[in-house]
Amino acid sequence: MRIVAGKLRHRNINMTNLDTTRETMDKIRGAIFNMIGPYFSGGNCLDLFTGSGAMAIEAYSRGMEKIYLNDINKSALKVAKENCLSLKIDNANFYNLDYKELCKTINVKMDLIILDPPYMMNDIKEILDCVFPLCNDDCIIVFEMAIDSPYVENYDGLELWKNKEYGNKRVVIYRR
Repeated sequence: MRIVAGKLRHRNINMTNLDTTRETMDKIRGAIFNMIGPYFSGGNCLDLFTGSGAMAIEAYSRGMEKIYLNDINKSALKVAKENCLSLKIDNANFYNLDYKELCKTINVKMDLIILDPPYMMNDIKEILDCVFPLCNDDCIIVFEMAIDSPYVENYDGLELWKNKEYGNKRVVIYRR
């Protein structure tokens, strides 16, 4: 797998190769970032269910200043750390917490929040309830989910901006 664009363009990163994670492939990652940016001038990015860290690393490559990577799976988080280390990313913070616990403890406002929970976690509103207090005034939330997940069209304080389908995956983008 590789970084699509930005200062780390074409650099390779490792995948987790775990049954419990699914990687966002290069083509879809590129399409997502082309929809939301595609480049940033600073800011904070939270990748709440990070896996290999590909999405947060892509955001960093495209200009996010700091990235916060969380995964409850220690093996996945280890791969994310190794990827950031190999790319010499200094502004990465790592957490091995349940997503609800992280949302309660982190005290940073985010400009970009990336959500790609396991497909069995399909209570979209509950996850949005958890991350919404972390949003800056102009925050973007990228939510990857199963194609048949009951996504939220109306959420107080968020606008449904984009809704795209890629095979068995739906990408819903909210904007504050």
